[in-house]
Amino acid sequence: MKPKFIKDSTWDKVLNFLASTEIQTPFLLIDGDVVREKLSIIGSKIKNSKVFYAIKALPEPSVVKLINSTKAGFEIASQGELSLLKELRVSPERIISSNPVKSIPFIKDAYSYGIRLFAFDSETELEKMSLYAPESRVYIRLSVPNEGSDWPLSKKFGVEPDRALKLLIMAKEKGLQPAGITFHVGSQCKNIYSWATALDKAVDLWRKAEKKGIKLNLLNIGGGYPIRYTQDVVDIGSIEEKIDQTLKEKFPDDIEIHLEPGRAVVGDAGVFVTTVIGKAKRGEENWLYIDAGVFNGLMESIGGIRYTYVVGSRARKKRWILAGPSCDSFDVIDRNVVLPEPSVGDHLLILSAGAYTISYASEFNGFPIPKTIVI
Repeated sequence: MKPKFIKDSTWDKVLNFLASTEIQTPFLLIDGDVVREKLSIIGSKIKNSKVFYAIKALPEPSVVKLINSTKAGFEIASQGELSLLKELRVSPERIISSNPVKSIPFIKDAYSYGIRLFAFDSETELEKMSLYAPESRVYIRLSVPNEGSDWPLSKKFGVEPDRALKLLIMAKEKGLQPAGITFHVGSQCKNIYSWATALDKAVDLWRKAEKKGIKLNLLNIGGGYPIRYTQDVVDIGSIEEKIDQTLKEKFPDDIEIHLEPGRAVVGDAGVFVTTVIGKAKRGEENWLYIDAGVFNGLMESIGGIRYTYVVGSRARKKRWILAGPSCDSFDVIDRNVVLPEPSVGDHLLILSAGAYTISYASEFNGFPIPKTIVI
C-alpha cells in the first residue's frame, strides 16, 4: 500500500529502482520530475519574482545540474558551492549570496567570477565588501519573527529596522549600491501569516530608506516554504497568494522579488533508503537500528524534524526507538515510531528526506556518506 505523503509516480519509481538495483544502502533517491515540478510552481504566483535555489539544501552535483537546466538561479555561501557552479559554467547573473557573514577569500572569488549581489547585516561586512567587492549591489538582512517554523533562523543573523537603516546609509557612503532588503521566516514555516508580519516590517524600513534618499528596488523573501513530513501543511500557492497580495498593497509595482527555496525544491523529492541492521529489547523499550543515523544523513531529526518511515513487513506493529549505526548514544533518530516489526536485512524507507540530509552528513565512526541517485 502506497504511503500517504509521496506521489504515486515517485513511489513507483522507488519500488522499480529497488527491484532492479544491487547498490548497498544507505542511499538517497531523488525524483527529478518532482524537482522540476516544484521549481515550476515556486514563484509562479508572485509578480516579478525570480527563484534562486539554496544549494545548501542538497549540493549533489547531479541535482544541481538538473536545476541548472531550468530557469532557476542559485544562492550560495561558500567557495565550495561556488566551485560547483563554476564547473557547470553557471552565469554569475544567476548567482546571489545571502549569507550576511562571508569569508574574505569567498568574497574575492565570487567578485572575480562576476557575482555582484550580496547580503549583509553589519558594519564589518560592509568594510569587507567595500574593499573586495566594490560597487556591488547589497541588501540588508532584517530580523523577523520565526513563529511557526520547525527550524528557526532568527538569532544568528539580522538586525532591527533602525539599525538596518543606518547600515544602508553606510553602504552608500562606502561606494556600494544599497539595493534592497532580505529576511527569512525560518525553515519549514507552517504559519502563513509569518510572511505578512515580515513584509510589514520590511515596508517600514523601505519607506524610511526612501526618505533618506535611498531608493531600493529588491526584496528577497528568503525560503521557508514547508513540505509534508508526517502531516499536511499550507500549500505553496496559498502562501504566495498571501505574499503577492501584501506586495501589491504596500510595495512599488516594479519591485524585484527574489526567493531562495531549498527544502521546498528537493525535500519531498527524496526517499532515503536504509537497511535494518539490528533489533534489541532494553527494559520495556524496543530498539530498531538502521545503517543511517544522525551523523551520516539524519541530523535534522535532532532539531525536531520527524519523518514518515515505511517497512515492507506485515508483522504485528510495535513502538520503536529508531537509532543509527554509530557507537554514539546521541545517534537516536526518533522515538515512539510505530511500525510492523521488520527483519534484519529489510529495507526501511524514510520519506521526504531530500533536504538537509546528505548535505549534513559526515563519515563519523567510519560510516560512509550515502550516495545520491536521481531517478
